[in-house]
Amino acid sequence: MRALAERLADRFRVVGFDCRGHGRSGTPPLDPDEAGRVASMAWGAFADDALAVVDRLGLHGAAAFGHSCGGALLLLAEQRRPGTFSGIYAYEAVVAPPEARSRGQGLDPAAGARRRRAVFASRADARENYASKPPLSSLRDDVLADYVEGGFADEPDGTVRLRCAPETEAATFSMAAHNDAWEHLGEVACPTTFACGGVDSGFGLERMTDLAGRVQHGRLDQHAGLGHLGPLERPDEVADAVSRSLRQP
Repeated sequence: MRALAERLADRFRVVGFDCRGHGRSGTPPLDPDEAGRVASMAWGAFADDALAVVDRLGLHGAAAFGHSCGGALLLLAEQRRPGTFSGIYAYEAVVAPPEARSRGQGLDPAAGARRRRAVFASRADARENYASKPPLSSLRDDVLADYVEGGFADEPDGTVRLRCAPETEAATFSMAAHNDAWEHLGEVACPTTFACGGVDSGFGLERMTDLAGRVQHGRLDQHAGLGHLGPLERPDEVADAVSRSLRQP
């Protein structure tokens, strides 16, 4: 997200954080219950982490941007503590009604995450691999380079390993259905923009239109030609939309 953050930096003080188990943040014990749920990776726990960052850095009343799970955790945080944010821009927030969650439609790519390759010979090898096939082949070149640079840790044998291990990513995906963000959308009072790409990902125009109609002050923002990874595909375009939206009264 460096490219998006740099685009916003002349208009905002930009602060980002790694969710638990991602980037340089620590990973809690991944102990599934009998149903396969990993409570330590609950999205409500991600919301608690966001609130902890707000408290630690004195960011009360800040504007907030979130993508996918990031959009959902911002909504959960605002529901838990109304007034935390002055506005939210959520790009394809993964928030769904109970019936969709029970069917698992678009909510559980955990099996694919478990099969993800964790170790590469080098960052160059990883970048070449990702650039050759979806979904990461759609990323802008410099964004993919940043993803590979920051998303891998160096191993003693010279190889590189994903900082977010496949089992951690799978646990994150498996917990997508186990939150109540949808049920409390009406409690979100800050201006909230729900954005999406023009390529339907299951969290596209129809779903974002529904979400925008359920919060108290919702807006819709669609970006033709972008997919679920839109902020990583055209970060300048999305950053400009974020700025316009969050600066509106």
